[in-house]
Parts: sequence; C-alpha cells; structure tokens
Amino acid sequence: MLHEIAITILICLALVAIVVPPVLFLVWYFVDKRQSQHSILRNFPLLGRIRYIFEMMGPELRQYMFDSDHEGKPFSRTDFANIVVAGKYLKTLIAFGSKRDFDKPGWYLKNSMFPKLAEEMRVVCAPKIKTKRYVGTEGLFSRKEKLEEIEVQPWLLSEEDAIIIGPECKTPWKVYGPVGMSAMSYGALGENAISSMSLGLGKAKGSWVHTGEGGLASYHLLGGGDVIMQIGPGLFGVRTEKGEFCSDKFKDKADNPQIAMFELKLAQGAKIRGGHVEGSKVNEEIAAIRGVTPWKNVDSPNRHHQFHDVLTLFDFIDKLRDIGGKPICIKIVMGGPDSADDLCKAMADTGRGPDAITVDGGEGGSGATYQEMADTMGLPIKSGILYLDNALRKYGVRERVKIFASGKLFSPDKVAIALGMGADLVNIARGMMISVGCIGAEKCHTNKCPVGVATTDTDHQKALVVDEKQWRVLNYIITLRNGLNSLAAASGLNNYTRFNRNHVIYKNQHGQVQSMADIFPYSNNKYEISTSN
Repeated sequence: MLHEIAITILICLALVAIVVPPVLFLVWYFVDKRQSQHSILRNFPLLGRIRYIFEMMGPELRQYMFDSDHEGKPFSRTDFANIVVAGKYLKTLIAFGSKRDFDKPGWYLKNSMFPKLAEEMRVVCAPKIKTKRYVGTEGLFSRKEKLEEIEVQPWLLSEEDAIIIGPECKTPWKVYGPVGMSAMSYGALGENAISSMSLGLGKAKGSWVHTGEGGLASYHLLGGGDVIMQIGPGLFGVRTEKGEFCSDKFKDKADNPQIAMFELKLAQGAKIRGGHVEGSKVNEEIAAIRGVTPWKNVDSPNRHHQFHDVLTLFDFIDKLRDIGGKPICIKIVMGGPDSADDLCKAMADTGRGPDAITVDGGEGGSGATYQEMADTMGLPIKSGILYLDNALRKYGVRERVKIFASGKLFSPDKVAIALGMGADLVNIARGMMISVGCIGAEKCHTNKCPVGVATTDTDHQKALVVDEKQWRVLNYIITLRNGLNSLAAASGLNNYTRFNRNHVIYKNQHGQVQSMADIFPYSNNKYEISTSN
C-alpha cells in the first residue's frame, strides 16, 4: 500500500514538473507582451525575463565568480578574506608572494637596515588575553573546524607611551591601543552586531566602542571597555521631547565611567548631511534610546542648531566639558587644504577648542546616503589627515589635539601609513562589520541584511551568533596590533606611535620614489597669536 502511494506521489510530481513550466512561461509571455513598463519584455518576453533574472543576480555573480581578487568595490575579495582570516584564525600569513601590482604608483613603508629586535620593542605583551580561534579543516561539503581556546599577547602601549586625550579635563582619557570601533549606531546595526563588537573589544583591552549618533545603548557597555559617545545634530540620547539639548541627560551619560569621550559630529565622509534610518529599523527600544517615534523614518539635520560658527562651536564644547568633565572631540571632513585653518587659528587665538578631532575620509561607509554625495563630496582620508595635521602645526596647537582617522583603514599597513601621515588613532567601521559576518551585500538601508549585521529584524539577526563573533572581533584587533608592531620593528621603531612622514614613501609609475615628508613638508609657519582677541 505504501509503495503504491509513493509511486502515485512521484507520478504526480513528475506531471507537475512537466506541465507547470510551459504554463508558467505562457502566462509570462502574454503578460509581458501587454505590459508597458519594460520595452525589451514587449518584444522578447521570455529572453527579456531571463535577462532581468541575470541582471538581478549580477552583483552576487560578480562578487563570487567574475571579479578578480582585487577588483571588487568598495572592498575586494582579498580585503574581505584578509579580515575574515585574521578573525577566525589569528593569521595574516600568505604563501608564494604578494598579489600587489608593484608597477602601479602607490604608498610604501620605509624599512630600516637595522630593525628592532623583539626585546627592544616598547610594547606590553602581558598579561596574556584568553581567546578562541578556529582549527581543523573546512571542505566543500564538510565543516570539521572547531573553536580552540588559546592565549595571545595584547600588544598594548606602555604607560609612558599611552596616548592621553584631554589632559586638562577633570577626567582625561588614557588610550593604550591604536585602533577601535568607528561610529556605528544601534539602529544602523542590530544588537547582536553591537554586542559582539563590544564584548570583543572589551576583552582586547586598550580599545574602544563608538556609539555613532544613535545614542548610548546597553549593548555598547557589555564589554566593560571604553566608549566614545557621539552627539550628532539630532542630539539622540541627550535631547528633550522637543528635540532640544538636555543638560541633565548629558550629565547622566557623562557620569557613566565607561564613557571616555564625547564626539560632536559635524560631518561624515560618506554624507555631508544629516543621518537617516529607515522606519523599519526603528523599534521601540531604539526609539526610546534616541527619543523619537517608533517605526518612523529618522532624519537629523545636516548641522547642529546649537552653533553656527567656530566661536559658538567652542562655546558648546566648553559647556559640554564643564558639565561632563570628559574630553570633547569633533568629527569633520576635510573639503580642501584650508578647511581647518579657521578652526585652528581660533584655537590658537583663544586657547579653546576640542581635545581631539576625528577626520573622516570621503571613502568612508554609511548605511544610507546618496550616490552623488558619496562619490564626490569630501577629501579622501590620506589628504584629509595631511591637511588637518598641517593646519594644527601651522597654528601651533598640534600638541593639544589628538587626531582620529577613519576611512577604509582596516589592515596593519593601512593603519601604519595613516599614523605616519599624522593620525594618532584609527577608527574602523567596515572592518569590524566584516569580522562579525558582513558579506558586502549592500542591503544595509533595507533592514534585510542577510547575515544579521546591519538589521534590527529579529529573524535576520539569528544568523549572527554573539558568542562566536565576539572572538573574531577580539582576534581581528589583536592581529592588527601584532601587525603594526611588526611593521614598526621593521622600520626601526620601538613602537607603532613613532611613525611619521619620513617613514612613508610614494613610488610613481616610473619607479621614482619620494618620502611623504618631501611631498608634503611639515608646516614650519610660526603663527603669531592675535592680540586683539
């Protein structure tokens, strides 16, 4: 009896497989022939339908099959692989040789004839940190890898080399590592992604979590490490019901010992405009944190209402510093070589201003922006760092201000070059996202991230397991520091804070080389403070 039923079911399925496709194609044919939206479907219904299917599959086909290892944008297959391998295996080893095209112009690091030995390096390698990495094999049809517990060196800065931000503040911030999380809001990312980053960075020590402009969430605090809280033009997390600045809410955030610094967002590299979050991402929890209405699009203005020029900006910075006692940073995008001149001149004249400046490159990412703005508005990070550093030096205020840099600085060599150009510290966003599973699907703005990173949808977030991804974040940061330490030693430096423009070399298409210090000389201008101020 069961045998007969099975045969009947198989016959029915075979009939369906034979009959349904032709019927479906006939329906498509007549429907597409009569529609008016797509020209090609009216003339070639079936072939046109196949064309649109392949067009929709195009991004995935290019990413996984047709693009070479270095062609993909904004991140290539090699970029993704390097971050993933560092997070899973704590490795950056390669075999046979570099795939870089050495005939093309590009930036290099200058090696020393007498590199530093391990015992000469001034970095902290104890106590070791417990982490987990993958061991075993991973085949086409088998998954035999498993997590192994190991201990790793932290590669932190010593007390004498630690970077102090806001030394005159009531509560200065002492930083022991060069890299941390860049501004990514809860809402733009889901709680699983934020939690993984917070836990991994907390275990790494010497790093930081960055709230982005969406306000402080409990997930940012899970790791127990330092947190930078950003205040954007929407004042999310420190606003009244009417959207005005609330001193009491700001004081409440400043009293949290994990908040190490506040950052006023003036601009972002990917969008010189206010932030935007789709309403589908704004659940009740996110709405409560931000002080907005649930399930409605959230847009912030492209400028703070609290200030309109440099001096009123300084007034607001002074107010925040007086209330909170913590260092105050501003986030800017350099638009030209003179973009920071007015700011730095006013700092010199008044003795006021920010304790740190984050310079964001135009190549930076965003969950939602406009194509024309992302492609054209704002200088790339290398130019931004150089011109900001020069402006601070020109007006004699460089020692007062620390520079954070962000914009596709996701590998040890890119970080080292940024430090050589003038950055003190580096913020990383998409490198962190890739370490927790981002595949570059470019669906961040839809709330349908297939790997659960840039989404608040509970079903999609199931893909991201916090207890697994936190170790990848930890390993990624440790690998970055280890790589920086190796590059510094090869350059003859006893730690990675010693990089400067003399260590960065540019080679043109003819093979001629110049140091960055020759191409972009340090500013030697001696600015005289105005006596009229």
